[in-house]
Amino acid sequence: MSLEQWRALGEDTSQRSELQEGVLIVSPRPRFLHQRLLTRLAAELIAQAPTEFVVAAEPEVVLTATDRPTVRNPAIVVARDREDLVALTADDVVLVIEIVSPGTRHVVLVRKRGEYADAGIPHYWIVDLDDHPRIELLTLSDGRYVGDWHTGTVEVTTPFTAALDLDALV
Repeated sequence: MSLEQWRALGEDTSQRSELQEGVLIVSPRPRFLHQRLLTRLAAELIAQAPTEFVVAAEPEVVLTATDRPTVRNPAIVVARDREDLVALTADDVVLVIEIVSPGTRHVVLVRKRGEYADAGIPHYWIVDLDDHPRIELLTLSDGRYVGDWHTGTVEVTTPFTAALDLDALV
């Protein structure tokens, strides 16, 4: 499927659709726990983000626009805000956040990690609720993400200064 064909599909909120190397991937909408965490985390980031950033939940991000395009819908995206920002490409994004669900573990930890790194997105955070809330804070370095897992209250300085109480988010 081309990027033009993808865009011609329009909006369908009954399911979650992404484009992976030109192939349409359809999956069920995330469960309530996932949605609640997503909403609370986005609200925290919106409250703490400087005005030059915009925070969006589940936006469409074009990672590659080649003959086999990839378009993802990350849980949360942080981008530098500008007047002409109407659609997101990887070049606009400074941080992408994914929340691991039972059916998406491999996709989030492996496939998307590689796609976001290849697209040059500077920061990738992975939130996992398996046993207790934890977050992997990753920064792009030499084309690969490096970072560590954290629990409890996490203080970050990039892409902006923020404090996140993971336990309070769930």
